[in-house]
Amino acid sequence: MLISPDALYGLDSEHLVDYQGHRLEPKTAQALASMTIAAKHQGIDIAVCSGHRHFNKQLQIWNAKAQGKRTLLDIDSRPVSIANKSQQEIVELILLWSALPGTSRHHWGTDVDLYDASAITSSELRLVSCEYEDKGPCAPLHRWLVKHSHEFGFYFPFQAGLSGVSPEPWHLSYFPVANELLKGFDTGRINAILNDADIELKSAIIPKLPHIINEYVQRVAPAPSATNTF
Repeated sequence: MLISPDALYGLDSEHLVDYQGHRLEPKTAQALASMTIAAKHQGIDIAVCSGHRHFNKQLQIWNAKAQGKRTLLDIDSRPVSIANKSQQEIVELILLWSALPGTSRHHWGTDVDLYDASAITSSELRLVSCEYEDKGPCAPLHRWLVKHSHEFGFYFPFQAGLSGVSPEPWHLSYFPVANELLKGFDTGRINAILNDADIELKSAIIPKLPHIINEYVQRVAPAPSATNTF
């Protein structure tokens, strides 16, 4: 697959196509359309609440959380105050649920946040685990995806004990393309990008960048074997 080097870090989106008002990598969009049709036969209306995210958008999210303008959540999805927290502690809290700009899998167009539009509206959705568990509105969707998403090349990259990022039952990745992009990720390049960016907590980020990349970019759950056949 030919994409510009900058696309890996969310700085270019020329390779993407439109899908449900979002931008996705073409093969990802095609596979998602097929999966959506299959799920609809089971009464599940798969909808995208987040697809491609540009570097600048991820930067806005990061800076808002670092400045206390957006709520930070702990590992159990409970709000946390940043008052009296060190810069390093704030960085670690943000990374539980939000990627460092330039390192988000959403930059690639291969990763999507999904919900069941027949069970909850996008305005009601909070993207917290309880919505996808037990009797949550998206629980049937999640159970269906666990059972069938690998048949279409998708998998959950963020799983308990298998990834640095906290488990996200709404986040799916199209393995055949995402895995190849991950192989090309360059820590030196993202270091240069962040050094030039107007990013909060930079002095705490840069010295820890190799660890952040290893833990929050490279350490993801293994994909089911079926996804390798696409």
